[in-house]
Amino acid sequence: MDVDIWAWVADTQRQLHEAGNTGLAIALGDLPAQAFEGRYAQLDVMAPAVAQQAETLELPWLELFARHWHLVSRIGDRAQGAAALGDAEALVEFAHREDTKECPSVPAAIEALAVAQANTDGPGYAAERLAALGAALDGLRPDSPAYCGLVTQYIAALADKGEVEQAVTYYESAVAGRRSADGQVSWELAAAGVRALLAAGRTMEALTELDAAKEFPADDPVAKDHREGVLRALVLASAGRKAEGLEALPDLDVVGEHPRDWVEWARAVRLLDGVISNTWQLGRVLRQWMSYFEAMGVHRGRVELALIAGELAVARQGVWQVRALADLAEAWLGDLRVTEGLPERVAALRSAADAAVPPPPPGPQPELVAYFDAADGHNADPERWVGWLWPLSGTDLEATRRHTTTLGFLGYAPLGADILWKTIVDDADPAAADDEDVAYLTGVLIEAEQDERLERFAAMLPPASSHLALSRLHRARERWAETAAEAEQSLSSGAQGAVALEARRLLAGAAQQLGDNVKGAAILRELVESDAGEEEDVWRMIVMATASEDWALVREGAAKLGMPIESAEGPIEEEWHLVRVVLPVSDGSRREVLSVRTGPATARLLIPQPRGMDYNAGDIVVIDPRPLEPVPDNAEEQENYVIPFAGVSMLRPGGYTSWFFDGAAPSEEDWTEFNEVLAERGWPMWVYSDENYSVTHPSSGERLQGVYGWIAVPPGVEAVELDALLDDATERWSHPLAWLDLARSAGIEVERHERITKEYGL
Repeated sequence: MDVDIWAWVADTQRQLHEAGNTGLAIALGDLPAQAFEGRYAQLDVMAPAVAQQAETLELPWLELFARHWHLVSRIGDRAQGAAALGDAEALVEFAHREDTKECPSVPAAIEALAVAQANTDGPGYAAERLAALGAALDGLRPDSPAYCGLVTQYIAALADKGEVEQAVTYYESAVAGRRSADGQVSWELAAAGVRALLAAGRTMEALTELDAAKEFPADDPVAKDHREGVLRALVLASAGRKAEGLEALPDLDVVGEHPRDWVEWARAVRLLDGVISNTWQLGRVLRQWMSYFEAMGVHRGRVELALIAGELAVARQGVWQVRALADLAEAWLGDLRVTEGLPERVAALRSAADAAVPPPPPGPQPELVAYFDAADGHNADPERWVGWLWPLSGTDLEATRRHTTTLGFLGYAPLGADILWKTIVDDADPAAADDEDVAYLTGVLIEAEQDERLERFAAMLPPASSHLALSRLHRARERWAETAAEAEQSLSSGAQGAVALEARRLLAGAAQQLGDNVKGAAILRELVESDAGEEEDVWRMIVMATASEDWALVREGAAKLGMPIESAEGPIEEEWHLVRVVLPVSDGSRREVLSVRTGPATARLLIPQPRGMDYNAGDIVVIDPRPLEPVPDNAEEQENYVIPFAGVSMLRPGGYTSWFFDGAAPSEEDWTEFNEVLAERGWPMWVYSDENYSVTHPSSGERLQGVYGWIAVPPGVEAVELDALLDDATERWSHPLAWLDLARSAGIEVERHERITKEYGL
């Protein structure tokens, strides 16, 4: 059975619509778009929900589809390896059940497992990939929708096994077979052929093939441009055409969002050394990428990045960093199934470090701390400062603080943790350590994710400092109840000065996270009234006091900040200025809603929201008064700029009800009059369609500009009242507007709205 997956999706959506599962039908169609467009927060919520609903409805094909696209988003652009391997194996097992084995998504599940294995350790899993992919390809026709994807992975597996000439031959045969079946070759398949040619040393042929593939359709069209740019840069750099390679290479701010391309991008950069800017910033980014790969189980990728970063560091004379990267690469080899050639590369890196001469320090060793403090923070090179301060670190306290902090900044927090641990714990009495040094070591251990070591350190400290260190750890790991408990114990143990101040802040923050705004505001009030707090404490107090509707305390905080409030008592409900409130959506995404700020930490939503949202026009929400974006410096830009703030919680629902409308757009005059009618009653309306939305003329079949949106009515306005107003406001329009859900609720002319919906293809 060879079913077109997209034909199946369209048919399944139709069936779900007819069965009344409109939300599920819409979600089904949106899952691939979420994966391709990088809407991962949304997909991570929606895909499991769709899969669970499909299981409940006993629709195994739909469950397989949802699970597949969620997995694709993880192993595709996000490049997860071992972290996704178990789920990929489970998906293949699910795909071969009796009730799913004929599903068109089955080959995709096999392909996904191969990708997850390749992400984890390509050469190590090469034989397994070839066996599974070969079985899936056996008997598969070249015109099959699954053909290009499976062949792409088969070629990659051959190359990973070292059989590069066989990979090239297989690619050429597959392309010929695909074209003889009148099928299009995907860009991804062509890219696999280019990589095989490059691995075989046939660089100019690889460039010719890449040029020929430029217009090929891509399975992932959103990613095609930057992926093509990375591969082109690598091929050109391999051909010695560095200037052209540099021009083709996507910028770091583009590729930085796409982990799948990091190793190939780094290889291109390594070959472009000499024409590309090889700076400490590049080294820091590569180290961040290694940390991501470590978390995602991309074992070979992190080794490869460590080796490339080490080679680039050699060119920067970063001797300490070269040695650190060689240590990391060597330690990570243990996670690989196949290490052929890698120990030799690690050894070569160590030899290069031994032969390199680090740059001389800017002054005498005893004066380096002063030089460090006087350095231009914008232009200073932190990699070099790590090397210069290293001889002093562990012996001179001020140098140690600066050295270990800089190591953490560059991504080497564990190295800094070892040095600080020796200084504060091994060579001194931790119980007598300065509060600042305790904070330094605590922060570095948290950053290095050495939680157990931090717990051991806390046990060596006096009670107040011990509990504070544990509270910091719990806060970093978002364990709010534990954060509060340890902060309270710190205070009850007699915390003084900076320790007590931080403990109160941690306790207040944890109380807010646990929903106890009254307690959090009271804690911060003590700080504010004692003048021990800072402006940020005042703002946090205002937010918590607003959430608990302690308006007297809000006014007290506003007065502290010099912010005038017109009313003297009761709720603060003023009309200040327009803001954008960023609110969470149940599917994991976020939504900006135009609002009016009504107080120091409140805003009233102005835009009607679709049914099913947790908020609507008329709702009063608590906002975090810290802008999410910097206000533009340019006065002209400021004039039309609306500041975005994060929504914190619902303060008071407005009780508005939203109703959907849809249809052909009226004339400009009719639309203006329609807006005025609604505005007179104070009923918010918002158009959600754009200029690309069109409907079908019922008689001629031509496309007409369409319009759809939502109208929100306040409490007490019945459906029949809005129905009557809409009926009167649109009766002279050339084309009717439909409000089917409203008509059903009002029980008025339901059949007419059903007919409009059908005739205009709404």
